[in-house]
Amino acid sequence: MAESAHTASSPANAQQCYEVRRSDLPLSCPMPSMALWNSHPRVYLAIENEGGQSQCPYCSATYVLVD
Repeated sequence: MAESAHTASSPANAQQCYEVRRSDLPLSCPMPSMALWNSHPRVYLAIENEGGQSQCPYCSATYVLVD
């Protein structure tokens, strides 16, 4: 399957809080599984350096590291 034909499985920025796991790192908002067409530019979040919780500077979504 061509990369451009990939369809994201969830909308971007649909929630205000997301639980993420170490397997999701490096963490970006929007995450790779989210649609990008109606979202902000991808930004990488240093959740491990921020005590396990990070907030996106664009959409204010909060990400919490759960493992």
